[in-house]
Amino acid sequence: MDYASEFKWKLVSADEAVKVVKSGDVVHYGEFMMNSHVLDAALAKRKDEVEGVTIRTVCCPFPPQTVLNDTERKHFIFSDWHFSGASRKLHDRNLCNYASLTYHEAPSFFDRGFVPVDVAMIKVTPPDRHGYVSLGTSNSITHALCDAAKIVIAEVNESVPRCLGGSRETLHVSEIDYFVQGDNRPLIQLPEITISDVDRKVAKIILEQIEDGACLQLGIGAMPNAVGAMIAQSDLKDLGVHTEMLVDSFVDMYEAGRITGLHKQLDKGKMVYTFAMGTNKLYDFLDYNPICASYPVDYTNDPDIICQNDNMICVNNAIEVDLYGQVASESSGIRHISGTGGQLDYIYGSYKSKGGKGLICLTSTFVDKEGKLQSRITPFLTPGSTVTVPRSINYYVVTEYGIAMLKGKSTWQRAEALINIAHPDFRDELVKEADAQKIWVRSNKLS
Repeated sequence: MDYASEFKWKLVSADEAVKVVKSGDVVHYGEFMMNSHVLDAALAKRKDEVEGVTIRTVCCPFPPQTVLNDTERKHFIFSDWHFSGASRKLHDRNLCNYASLTYHEAPSFFDRGFVPVDVAMIKVTPPDRHGYVSLGTSNSITHALCDAAKIVIAEVNESVPRCLGGSRETLHVSEIDYFVQGDNRPLIQLPEITISDVDRKVAKIILEQIEDGACLQLGIGAMPNAVGAMIAQSDLKDLGVHTEMLVDSFVDMYEAGRITGLHKQLDKGKMVYTFAMGTNKLYDFLDYNPICASYPVDYTNDPDIICQNDNMICVNNAIEVDLYGQVASESSGIRHISGTGGQLDYIYGSYKSKGGKGLICLTSTFVDKEGKLQSRITPFLTPGSTVTVPRSINYYVVTEYGIAMLKGKSTWQRAEALINIAHPDFRDELVKEADAQKIWVRSNKLS
């Protein structure tokens, strides 16, 4: 049978495809922008026919209809391996749970049988003339997921960019059990992030740490975006990219001539990533673009791979940092916000890189619900907060007041360095707290 005939033979309606799901099954959706509205909506209509179906995904950008249709969680039990804004709101209603992981390990969960999968539901491009579909903007864990699943259902969406590899960026029609023609809706776009003056101050300090030929990883958020914008307007040259997430600011840097990848030791000349989230500018840039290389997350996020590029500069956001250097980036107290993702992977990988730097960035303060100014540099983390980067791994911390390098520093030296980049209004109180914890000495100085 030729590939075109096999595709047509496997093409069914969404309602027909989801009939394979049985009570007690484990269903895993695609990740990020490759989640399928069409298959989720079809499965939601079967609510009264099934019970105890577990649904998993990674960073679902919309609230699944399966979840909204079953607020008692009798029929569908939903979890997300990295919270989006939609998942966060569902979690607040006890309709979504988080699974703790460092992202580069996720494919091995399938390989080792830790997370069985009955049905994988993904979104792909139409097949090419060789019978291959592209996994689009999320290589991530998709191949490992489909290898482990008993049944693979793929929504075909003509709006999905064909993203080149890299490695394992495609599936063959023979590896997919059912195809469903989707509605070809455009990929969800991230809203524009407002960059504040404080964000720009932090970004300016970070920019001073970047040299010509450095290799970049930028996380999500205003500060990494601000760094990208400043790099695009700078005179830096021959920068490389090895990142978990590809965002619009990488397009800006490339089009400004800042990115060539010529000094990379690994994947020379390629912008390496595992998933992409942004606007149509990014999605259009990715389509058939040979400069971009999509890889599975166990490659992009493996610290032993990350460190093979010299001068690896990693920029990631945090919610708060305590005086010992512990970083909370995924929860605020008991409220879950996002996930560990690749932050720990990249902070550790950048330290192992020759000349590399792992930069945790945050504004020195925030305004709480009562309108009161609070410090993000704290005596100890908010009770219930998850430690994303332990103090033993943390490298650099940056606020608008400066940069603190923590490697090799004792507890009192760390306290001194971190208090010196805290907001001035909170420094005296932080000194008192440090003294009470026996991590302050008379020789300590505030700048």
